[in-house]
Amino acid sequence: MTSTAIKAWEAKNEASAEEATEIALCFQRPPIAKLEQKVLGSLKKCQKLSLSTNMIDRMIPLTGMSEIRILSLGRNNIKKIEKLEDVAGTLQQLWISYNQISSLDGLACLTNLTTLYCCNNQIKSFAELDKLKANDQLRDVVFVGNPIYAEVATKEEARIEILRRLPNLKKIDGEFVKPAEIEAAQQPVE
Repeated sequence: MTSTAIKAWEAKNEASAEEATEIALCFQRPPIAKLEQKVLGSLKKCQKLSLSTNMIDRMIPLTGMSEIRILSLGRNNIKKIEKLEDVAGTLQQLWISYNQISSLDGLACLTNLTTLYCCNNQIKSFAELDKLKANDQLRDVVFVGNPIYAEVATKEEARIEILRRLPNLKKIDGEFVKPAEIEAAQQPVE
C-alpha cells in the first residue's frame, strides 16, 4: 500500500511527504501493489515521484499532484496507460519501461510531455506511435525492446520509422537524432 511506503519514507527522511518535491518509493518491501488516490493526492508539492520496481498493476488519477513533472513507473505490471488527465498540464517526463503496455492510448492529453521512456513493453506496431502526434513537445523517446523492432531489419530502420511518425524528436533510444536520419525520414516511403 502506498500509505505504508509513504510513512516509511517520512521516517527515513525525517520529512513530511506532503512538503517534499521529490519522493522515491522504489524497491519497496513488501512491494507496492495498489496505489491509493488519497495518499498520492496529498503530495501537492511533489515534482518527481518514483514508484519503480514494485508490483503496481494499474494507474490511478493523480488529482492534487499539481506540481508533478516526472513520474517514474518502470518495472511494474502496468498494462494500460490511463488516468493522467489531472496532471496533463504539468507532466513532462513519463518513465514507464519494463511493464506490459501494448497501446499508447492515454498520452494525448499530456500537452507538455517532453520525454517518454517506454522500452521493453508490448508495443507491436509502429502505428501506435501515431497516437503521440498530439504531444508536439515530445523530444526524447525510448522504445527499444518492444516488438515493433521486429517489423524492421535494423535498429537504423526503426529509428527512421519512429522519426517519420514523430519528426520533432531529438533523441531516440538514448542516442541523438542525426541529420542523415532526419533526411531519410523525410523521403517518401517506397
